[in-house]
Amino acid sequence: MSLIKRNGSNFPTVPTFLDDLFASNLFDWGTSDFSSTQTTIPSVNIRETHDNFEVEMAAPGMDKSDFKVELDGNTLTISSTKQHEHEDKHEGYSRKEFSYQSFQRSFTLPKDVVDEDKIGAQYENGLLRLTIPKKEEAKKKAPRLIEIS
Repeated sequence: MSLIKRNGSNFPTVPTFLDDLFASNLFDWGTSDFSSTQTTIPSVNIRETHDNFEVEMAAPGMDKSDFKVELDGNTLTISSTKQHEHEDKHEGYSRKEFSYQSFQRSFTLPKDVVDEDKIGAQYENGLLRLTIPKKEEAKKKAPRLIEIS
């Protein structure tokens, strides 16, 4: 006896690869990770506060030395390249496996808002955190009451 997943009809189901092809929305680029190898690109959260921008990137299993964070003008780029090699040697056979992964994410920051000299980065427990301070003149000022004379 075998277990077969059925969709409730007597017709055979479409093979999975065709189902994935026709079920995906090829023109919805907002939800795509642009990866043709079915790998994932780390997710990013960006938050703006009164004093700075905060960027959080989920990248578990990496070391802080795997990252390259670069600011070119008002373009912030976070990238990583990681290689791994593993070799097993036993009597009569050997096996060598290697993997290579890389990604790059770029973000455009508002012009003349960021204090470039005070950008900080920290990697802890699989989370890369960037703190990008705003210049004093770019910070929103609290509303003030203007007296009418």
